[in-house]
Amino acid sequence: MIRRPIAAAAALLAMVLAPTVFAAQYIINDRHTQVTFTYTHMGFSHISGRLTQPSGHFEFDPAAPANSSIDVDLPMSSLSFGIPALDNDLKGESFLDVEKFPTAHFKSNKVTVLGKDKLAVAGDLTIHGVTQPVVFDVTINGIGPHPMYKVPAVGFDASATIKRSDFGVGGMLKAATDEVQLHITMEAQQAAAH
Repeated sequence: MIRRPIAAAAALLAMVLAPTVFAAQYIINDRHTQVTFTYTHMGFSHISGRLTQPSGHFEFDPAAPANSSIDVDLPMSSLSFGIPALDNDLKGESFLDVEKFPTAHFKSNKVTVLGKDKLAVAGDLTIHGVTQPVVFDVTINGIGPHPMYKVPAVGFDASATIKRSDFGVGGMLKAATDEVQLHITMEAQQAAAH
């Protein structure tokens, strides 16, 4: 008669005391993270530019990647094709209007594990003041201690295709494709313990 309450109490105590695994906070390494975007120009060339200098929050759980999340900003002023005239065109009022919309933003709302080192990261992407749902296909490149910083680290590549017209950037669609391929490569480390 007494054994059942004791067993129930023991099970409850075990649940309370069991270690809970949480996603750890990682710092995005802005020196080794960039977004590359590519579009086709008049069917003749594939032009690529990049965005750098990310900032934001990234939480990652190596044991359960589905518990991970990211909330990141990219300054549109960092946009560069390496061609000043093209940079100025894309940053101008006719396209991205960087002065009025200085930041691109992505916030995840769901991470799905697709297989070994493969994830689908769904979230909201804001460009040019317009927010649209986007799903990134993610490959985890590596997880482990960083050889330089001596802290846990992770790196991944992510890709998605968007339509610029969905974000209110629909100028010159006959010259440059509406579809833009996004590719992100990112490295992040946990903060060193003090």
